[in-house]
Amino acid sequence: MQPTADGTPAPASRSDRSWAVLAAVLSLVGFLSSAALVAERLAIFQDANHRASCDLNSWLSCGTVMRTPQAELFGFPNPFIGLVGYAVVLTVAVGVLAGARYARWFWWLVWLGTAAGSVFTLWLWWQTTFQINALCLYCMVVWCAQTLLLTHTTARLRRAGVMGSGGPGAGSAAWAWLIGIAVLVVVFGVIAVRFSTVIFS
Repeated sequence: MQPTADGTPAPASRSDRSWAVLAAVLSLVGFLSSAALVAERLAIFQDANHRASCDLNSWLSCGTVMRTPQAELFGFPNPFIGLVGYAVVLTVAVGVLAGARYARWFWWLVWLGTAAGSVFTLWLWWQTTFQINALCLYCMVVWCAQTLLLTHTTARLRRAGVMGSGGPGAGSAAWAWLIGIAVLVVVFGVIAVRFSTVIFS
């Protein structure tokens, strides 16, 4: 899309604005959840007996999760990855709203980063559900934000022809919502079954 006659960027398309608003909200939610986890982890570093704000019981306990090796997969607390990743997505989304236009290769990098983050959160879900046997509220918020971010970013790339042929009907936002919610239903359904003895006792 070309600049307007006065040299200012042409406004983003309606679908791009919709993606940008949703991506900004989801990345902000992910960023704040990651920041809360970082704050709790630093408090545990300072006081090994610190009770995290999301320690509700024996199985719904961020503190239990954060004290495991899986919580520091790369040698530092995992939420630091979320702080950086969500800050990048938020910047991209705000840029789109401001009229920025990005090259195809840049959108592929955004998608690859989002997909990698989703794979990482899926691994963390598996670890907390089947290995650690405890859940983290802030982590679950991140799972939701990340899943919807991936489906809607994929839809945006399909609409723009970056991923697939594009055109009318490609990358439907309705399908992105449906797929994202379906994935989350499966994720939390598995959790409900896995922890059924303590949830429903």
